[in-house]
Amino acid sequence: MEKLFSPFRIKNIELKNRIVMPGLASFLITNDGGITELAIEHYRRRASGGPAIVIMEACAVSPEGVVSVHQARIDHDRYIAGLAQIARVMEAEGTLPAVQLHHGGRQTSAKVIQRKPLAPSPIPCPTIRGEVEPLTVDGIEELVQKFGDAADRARQAGFELIEIHGAHGYLVNQFLSRVSNIREDAYGGDIAGRTRFAREIVAELRRRLGPDFPIAFKISAQEFVPKGLTVEESIEILKILAAAGVDAVQVSAGNDLTPEWISQPMFMPKACLAPAAAEIRKALNIPVMAVGRINDPFVAEEIIANGMADLVCIGRGLLADPDMPNKAREGRFDEIRTCIACNTCMQSIFRKGRIECLVNPMLGREKEMAFHPARKTKKVMVVGGGPGGLNVAWVAARRGHDVHVYEQRPELGGQLVPGSAPGHKRELRTLIRFQEKQIEQFGVKCHLNHRVTVADIEAVNPDVVVLATGSLPLMPKVAGIDKEIVITYDDVLNDNAPPWKRTVVIGGGPTGCELALHLAEYGCAVTLVEMLPKIGRDLEAMTKKVLLQKLREHRVQIMTETRLTAVEDNGVMVVDRDNQKLFIEAEKVVIAIGTRPDKRLFDQIKSLGYEIHQIGDCLEPRTAKAAIYDSAVLGRSI
Repeated sequence: MEKLFSPFRIKNIELKNRIVMPGLASFLITNDGGITELAIEHYRRRASGGPAIVIMEACAVSPEGVVSVHQARIDHDRYIAGLAQIARVMEAEGTLPAVQLHHGGRQTSAKVIQRKPLAPSPIPCPTIRGEVEPLTVDGIEELVQKFGDAADRARQAGFELIEIHGAHGYLVNQFLSRVSNIREDAYGGDIAGRTRFAREIVAELRRRLGPDFPIAFKISAQEFVPKGLTVEESIEILKILAAAGVDAVQVSAGNDLTPEWISQPMFMPKACLAPAAAEIRKALNIPVMAVGRINDPFVAEEIIANGMADLVCIGRGLLADPDMPNKAREGRFDEIRTCIACNTCMQSIFRKGRIECLVNPMLGREKEMAFHPARKTKKVMVVGGGPGGLNVAWVAARRGHDVHVYEQRPELGGQLVPGSAPGHKRELRTLIRFQEKQIEQFGVKCHLNHRVTVADIEAVNPDVVVLATGSLPLMPKVAGIDKEIVITYDDVLNDNAPPWKRTVVIGGGPTGCELALHLAEYGCAVTLVEMLPKIGRDLEAMTKKVLLQKLREHRVQIMTETRLTAVEDNGVMVVDRDNQKLFIEAEKVVIAIGTRPDKRLFDQIKSLGYEIHQIGDCLEPRTAKAAIYDSAVLGRSI
């Protein structure tokens, strides 16, 4: 880690290492843009983990520029005091406090801002839709001043670096890109015209902040749409902005049409945007920050060592484990709780209005989930070594309890073990590794190859029994379901190539879709059968987009509104949306229609008088995130 933890300078600012936490929406903001205690503690924890810079999430420079009522704001002096609290805790933890200035432009809703969104041209946001109001020259000049006013407030609040958000389909990006800017005046047309708005913002910030205050710019160097920005065009844009006063650039990608390039799901390779950063670094004489699926300190070290970037942005990785930089610097790699790029953080923002993390239940709950010693030491028997069982075990043990885990399989991890078999989900193994390290560190006793019986529980005589026994595959009640041709996900999800080719997968939910892709990647001819009109229900949006694309690329035949009616020795009978009976020939039929709780042990011991808790799938079918969160809460309450 010699390069990653070497010092660096931006202007007159000395950085202790090369790690930057980029601006990420926390949704820990009040509904009028104010700062909460939760937000302050969130940023304190990220800063305490050892990055050189933490960039506070996008702060709106104008009321009509917000994209959510829970977006941080910097458009009035009343916000300075709250922002200053964040800057102070960052600095107190030894990290350079930075902030991002932002305007959503057309990428917001009239419901949020109570007026038509502003835009460079009369082109609505393709995802939000709705009428927009093209900016006049006077309106542009007014916004330039608002960016300047916001920069003044940021400096007053104590931030020592300001980043202009010029990426991801927001207003500054909308001016830069031919996709959204068809103006024919001085703010459109060629690169110089489309860059003018950004250049004037940079010049205004430089005029107000003076020659020595560091200014960064975040750009979507590639938009991955027709007429969208490319690396070559972005280099020309950045040369103009560097001459105007930009001191560093963060090389991101994507816009509102290609969000999978903004927050890359697990299908995408690590550091997938680093090559673009490397091209830009060769062409510019200012520091370059790489971003995009950099969740591993070894990958980060390689980026710096190979000269691809001067700094690396680790965003979701520091949501998953705020202590990653310190752990990496100290060589404690097995203790890192690695981001698995499941995009639960994004999904929870859109669906729940708050940020959550699958692997880190403490995210956004840092004080609520602090560890406190147990008042009385208890013997805790955990039945099941899956993610929920392991999590409750080490949390309880960390608090001082005597914890024993019993697992019927020869290894820990539960459904994470087969679940990590598909190529795009291999990083799930890092969660198993982390849980195993915690188990070892806090002295949990593990008993593998041990199927627990009532007699075992009576022999151990624990104070607390935690059942994390998981679930059983749900099987449809159709003729022939017991035939040898029928298998379940456990029979498929392993590291071995299947010895068959023609396969029918019954069930188009997340598990069925992933199974279909896994088999197709091994060369199987796969037909996916789903009763509902669409497949991939409940999948996170960006993950779903890439997964469906990969299913198409691998020529998986998808049959929706189709119902399984019978299993034959050489295939299945189904009824399609037109009520037509069809036979699909297959060598194997994989059932993936869901699971049911495994309550067999609970039913046997519920009357014996033990304190019993159920977590995860044995309570009801649920996600790994829910199991880990519930177990984190339980482990703190025993």
